[in-house]
Amino acid sequence: MGKLTTHVLDTARGKPAAGVAIWLYRIHGGSAEKIAEVVTNSDGRTDGPLLEGAALVAGRYELVFHAGDYLRATGQAGAQILFLDQIPIRFGIVDPAAHYHVPLLISPFAYSTYRGS
Repeated sequence: MGKLTTHVLDTARGKPAAGVAIWLYRIHGGSAEKIAEVVTNSDGRTDGPLLEGAALVAGRYELVFHAGDYLRATGQAGAQILFLDQIPIRFGIVDPAAHYHVPLLISPFAYSTYRGS
């Protein structure tokens, strides 16, 4: 059974990023439909897959990580305009039977992602 998962690591603090809001969109042509809204737990993960089984279909998706709110809440940023605020990651799912894991590693001035396992 296929599934989509994510987690967020705070590389500046060297620990999981708890309390990060994440919105998931399915992309249809030029429009986006929000299909999930979650918050990371104390381990920087969601409590369950974002999508799984029949809900996971081939197509284009976008995760939007609300990193700015997290950075402010953890004292890593103030009220000023942030270098990184909302971080969108657009990706494709080809095989709905596979596991797609999209982690985010963040700091106030950099981020990276990859297809994990």
